[in-house]
Amino acid sequence: MKFRLLFITLFICSVALAQNKGTISGVLTDKDSNNATLPFANAMIKGTATGTTTDENGNYAINLNPGDYVIEFSFLGYENVEVPFTIIAGETITINKTLGSGSYKLEDVVIKASSSREKETALLLDQKQAVEIKQSIGAQEMSRKGISDVEEGLTKISGITKVESRGLFVRGLEDRYNNLLINGLQAPSNSPFKKIIPLDLFPTDIVGVLNVYKTFNPNISGDFAGATVNIETAQAKGSLTKLNVGFGYTTNNNGEDFLISSDANTTQGFFGLVGDERKLPAVFGNAPSGRKLTSTESKEAFKDNSWNVDKSSSPINSSIGFLHTEKFNLKNESSVNYLLSLNADNKYTIREGVDRTFNQGQGNYDNNLYKTQYNYQTATSALLGVKYKAKRANIGFNTFYLRSTESRIQDQLGYTNSLTNNPNMLIRLNQFEQSDYFNTQLFGDYSLTEDGKHTIKAGGSFVKTTFQQPDRKFIIGNKVSDTEISTTYGGNNLNRQYLDVKGNYYVSGLLEYNWKFGKEIDGKSNKLSVGYNTFRNDLSSTYRFLSGKPLFQVPFTTTLNTIDTQISSDVENGILAFQEESNADYKVKLNQFVNAGYFNLFWNFGESLEVNAGVRAENSNRVMKYRPISLSIGDPYVKRNDDKLNILPSANIKYELNEKSNIRFAASNTITRPITMELLPNQYVNADGTVESGNKDLKDSENINIDLKYELFPNNKELIAVGLFGKKLKNPIERIFIPTASSGGQITTYQNSKEAILFGAELEFLLQLSRIHQSLSNFSLGLNTSLMKTDVNVDLVQNPLENNSSRKLQGASAWLFNSDLKYDFEFNEIMKNSISLVYGVYGDRIFAVGTAGLDHIYEKQFNKLDFVWSSRISENLDLKFSADNLLNPAYKLELGKESSQPITESSLVLKEYKKGVGFSLNLSYTF
Repeated sequence: MKFRLLFITLFICSVALAQNKGTISGVLTDKDSNNATLPFANAMIKGTATGTTTDENGNYAINLNPGDYVIEFSFLGYENVEVPFTIIAGETITINKTLGSGSYKLEDVVIKASSSREKETALLLDQKQAVEIKQSIGAQEMSRKGISDVEEGLTKISGITKVESRGLFVRGLEDRYNNLLINGLQAPSNSPFKKIIPLDLFPTDIVGVLNVYKTFNPNISGDFAGATVNIETAQAKGSLTKLNVGFGYTTNNNGEDFLISSDANTTQGFFGLVGDERKLPAVFGNAPSGRKLTSTESKEAFKDNSWNVDKSSSPINSSIGFLHTEKFNLKNESSVNYLLSLNADNKYTIREGVDRTFNQGQGNYDNNLYKTQYNYQTATSALLGVKYKAKRANIGFNTFYLRSTESRIQDQLGYTNSLTNNPNMLIRLNQFEQSDYFNTQLFGDYSLTEDGKHTIKAGGSFVKTTFQQPDRKFIIGNKVSDTEISTTYGGNNLNRQYLDVKGNYYVSGLLEYNWKFGKEIDGKSNKLSVGYNTFRNDLSSTYRFLSGKPLFQVPFTTTLNTIDTQISSDVENGILAFQEESNADYKVKLNQFVNAGYFNLFWNFGESLEVNAGVRAENSNRVMKYRPISLSIGDPYVKRNDDKLNILPSANIKYELNEKSNIRFAASNTITRPITMELLPNQYVNADGTVESGNKDLKDSENINIDLKYELFPNNKELIAVGLFGKKLKNPIERIFIPTASSGGQITTYQNSKEAILFGAELEFLLQLSRIHQSLSNFSLGLNTSLMKTDVNVDLVQNPLENNSSRKLQGASAWLFNSDLKYDFEFNEIMKNSISLVYGVYGDRIFAVGTAGLDHIYEKQFNKLDFVWSSRISENLDLKFSADNLLNPAYKLELGKESSQPITESSLVLKEYKKGVGFSLNLSYTF
């Protein structure tokens, strides 16, 4: 990182004051800004309560008794800038110093500087000086804005939006196009339905800096077209212990009638510890055999697992967190620090609205249901980090565990299979979902020489993941009353599913050598980097089914919420038995081994032009073992081996027009790999007959990326940026819905289209409103917007069900807009407040590609307005109040209006619900 060149003009003088006091005063200036003063700097006398912030001209003055002192300056991302001095009557000391590497000594005056990358000004400076196009948000900004998790933090970066249950969208592109690093090491997802782990599971207490790379560099994975996110975990700067508690209330979610599975409505269930009771009973063995349980076996197998549902009132949401850090300074400027973080939260949500599918070929509803969904969610996390720092070496160790659970009761009322004469069909889903994520990392760097010109960086991680939906229960019948259902055993009326995706191991590693050479210009030398990255992912998926088989079929009516009594009685009397009906395709094994070598050359062409160019050779070997449904369960697996070498060149060029503005250009080749469930040849079956099916024949997308960007930094807190970008995607991966042989359920699957072209523009502002009037000096405004046009070329021979040979790209919004209006104010030196009003909106986008004459399914425009007030009440106590989703618009999926076949229904809305307006209060106490 380019060293910040600072001239400190320090005047230390003693004057004859009352009680023999003296004064230390001075002015701080910045060479890189033509000796502009630093009004944001802070001067603190160590060991006393005396301190001040420089005024608008960079001046400060502190009255002191005669004696020995140390003054500490904090400014522009630097910290621990200390100057010992002595107040002696009649003496004036003047010090001029350019901060850089090493230290300066004048008699007993020593100045040292070390940068803190968690500060806003430092990160903006880092963005300005970096040759690649990246943006960052640090712990300081996240704390000030009251941001509680990583996902929320990333939405403060231009071009990024959050979509409920579907992760982050970058430049209008969905989760599939993103990639995640943790401390520079590749990290898998905890869910087969998502490309990267849901980042709302990471509390901001454990984060130092979030880096977002929108352009490719050879030292990061080539698997992205939207962005690569690198989470740098926090480092302890001293002794700190913090406890925080939070409470939340959401309209139409908390304090409402709420249904919850009986086994989740317990003390164990409150903490999400019910997965073991719902696992597939051992009596069914490791492979399906068509076994039918006897009444005795059923009673034993499901003794702790009930079909019953409790009705109660949903309480408020809650969270609790504990953070402890400590730092030990050792000899020879070395230190050891550690961080321990423990967090837990729970949440109650209710979603209700229409849930429909269209019949392809007829233009009427296939399913026309009204869905009410009750979700109880828990999340827990634990992180232990230890870091050792020395003059020439840094070593870090992290281990963290994440668990999330969801207990869901879902009722769908209406008709399926176009059976309009049966509008009272009732489908109940009782589902429990659990994911566990365990990640251990060891990483570090070492300077081979004293001058730091030859360094190595290395790291490795080991990850185990599990994702389970154990005993996913379906009951289908007809609604008789608000409490009763009429049903019969047989068919699909009483089913149990067991989905288990087990990450046996995921290992990743990196090794990099760096050589700095040539003349140093503005703190930067030419640098050659040569490195190796790898990861290996081994997982297996099982998906097994049990059906309720009757001795004879007789309709009966019973109370739905306590139906377990009826089922248990019929099992015991031999009227009902559970039998496994899994097929040969129940199990899939996947092993992916990626090895990459790269080199990267940074060349400094004078003071204005910097070029960073290199190439990455990434070899991927993906082996899938599966059995088609046509085979028998005992037959050998069919083996599919995809082996490919991708050569991924990249170039990042920065030209410094002047000290305040840059022009950047970037070009690269990258790839996009499919999400796990997009690839696995499983058919994920829902109770209403809809199916999500993977496609084993998916190819990786191959991407060409071009970016051009202009940046203006009026000062250390402001930014104006305009960018243009373009992408060409070969074999883009897209979600598509296809017809079934007859009425009976829409199938959603994935395909490669022939080619997609994307081009667009980004605009970003970060401005202090004091530019308008001095009375607005406490206000700042952040704005960013993206505009994008996409065109997909479809091969109608390869994809004959598609309606047209050209259309927009699935998952891409044509535009999005985010804004953040912030007001900072103080009641006194301690009680500091920050109020933010955050607004975001994205345009319509294709959720699933239409086929067979039906238009696409569109995810409709969604507006979100949030209010956040963060306040420091005392030196130890912080308070955050937030109001989320104040506009409370409806989330909608809607069939487009361009179907070539006649539509006979009056409404094109397929899904619709409202989240409610959320209010939360978080209190933290620092010991």
